[in-house]
Amino acid sequence: MKAAISYRHVEFPKPVEAIVNRHLQKIGTLLKSYDPDLVQLHGAFDKHPRTSQFTFSISLSLPTGTLYASSETAGADSSARKAFAELETQIKKHQARLRKGH
Repeated sequence: MKAAISYRHVEFPKPVEAIVNRHLQKIGTLLKSYDPDLVQLHGAFDKHPRTSQFTFSISLSLPTGTLYASSETAGADSSARKAFAELETQIKKHQARLRKGH
């Protein structure tokens, strides 16, 4: 899986990177059936300067479709956890639909 995460206006990305790497490994186990070169994940962290809210959005491109998840919370780590949890449930639903269709 090719992964690219960008950080905008986030001062300390090191603690968040550990959470992101752990969730990337978890998603990698869910996507074992796909060729690693065909799976692309793009993520973006953004901190709103006025409200001090963190937004994390993820886009996962698979050969069978594209999935998108986002979350906005007060903490960078909690926004990453929520967005990845939403993406994992979408992956499981997507794979279940594909199994039923064949």
